[in-house]
Parts: sequence; structure tokens; C-alpha cells
Amino acid sequence: MSHCRPRFILPFFISLVLSFSAVAQTWEFNKQKEGIIMYTRKEAGKPLKAYKGVTDIHAPAEKVFAYIEDVNNTLWWDKNLSEIKVLLYEKNNRAQFYLVFGLPWPISDRDLCVESKVTIDEVTGINKITSTPVSGVIPERSDKIRIKEYHQTWIIRPAGKDLTHVELEGYVDPAGSIPDWITNMLIVDSPYKIISGIKLQLEKK
Repeated sequence: MSHCRPRFILPFFISLVLSFSAVAQTWEFNKQKEGIIMYTRKEAGKPLKAYKGVTDIHAPAEKVFAYIEDVNNTLWWDKNLSEIKVLLYEKNNRAQFYLVFGLPWPISDRDLCVESKVTIDEVTGINKITSTPVSGVIPERSDKIRIKEYHQTWIIRPAGKDLTHVELEGYVDPAGSIPDWITNMLIVDSPYKIISGIKLQLEKK
């Protein structure tokens, strides 16, 4: 009988782990304002929370996608960015950026090298823009702290005539000496302002 026990324990253990992961990854409501709903969730094995913003924009999906994908249009980008360099741009395919986040003294500025890749589904009309860090592009600078844990995805989905469902999901660890509780407290502010800015511009009459 003792030789058979692992066969029962292993499936139970796998089931338990999967159940825990599902619970750990549940999005929790953070706030709702001006038609934008923000969520956060704890990332497994990480001290900080991920974010997700959801809204509907009264504009065609093609227009929304073109607005977000265009690297020459940075009006809606994070207002904390003090430097933006476009290193590579292949329209509707991929882009590379070097970004510097200017932070108030005595906190050191952060910088980030990122690559964005576009996925276009001609059948469903769902477009995605996924951004992750890229190495070997710009050397690290002694006066900046390099962000290395980062990911962000835009999901742009047609939701009817002249209506688009937009989701922005991501995670960023600014590294260095910023207290985690401050980062977690403010984690939705920047993505909320980004979504709000896009929504405002595209819904202008």
C-alpha cells in the first residue's frame, strides 16, 4: 500500500498548487472613475502588484489602435518621462525605446530599454501591443537605476460600431530604494492617467 501513496499525493498536490495560483492571480477592484475601472493583483513571488485598466472608448478600433501604436504620438505617455528616444520603429510590427523617468530629489531617476511587439488578428479585429525590457541596446548609466522587471500589454478589441474595448495590463518594479508600500499605493495612478488621456483625445467631438 505504501508504494501506491505517491500516486494519490502527487495529483492532490498539483491540484492544490493550481488552485492557489488561480486565487493568487485574481484581480481586485481598485477604483472606478470617468468610465475607467482599475484593478490590481499580487504577483506571485514579487513584492509589488500588477495593474489593469479597463474602459470603452467611443471610437473605431482601427483609430484607437493607430493612435496607441504610433510612436510619433507621445502626448498620452507617462507624464513622469523626462526623456524618450525611439531607437527602432517598424509600423504595425515592433518598436524599441529608451525611456528616462524623472523622479524628485533625492530619489534617483530610472531608465528603461523596452521593445514593443504588435499582434494583429485580422479575423477577430483584436490587436495587442506587448512591451518587455530589451538588453544590449543602451549601456547602463551610473546616474540612473535601470528598470529590468517590466511588462505591459495593450488589448484593443472592437465592441460595436464606433466602440472599442481597451485593456492595459502591466507590472513594473522601479528597483532601488523606493518603499514597496509607496509604489503599491500609487501603482494605478500612472496607467489610469494614460488611459484617461487616450480616451479624452479620441472622444473629442
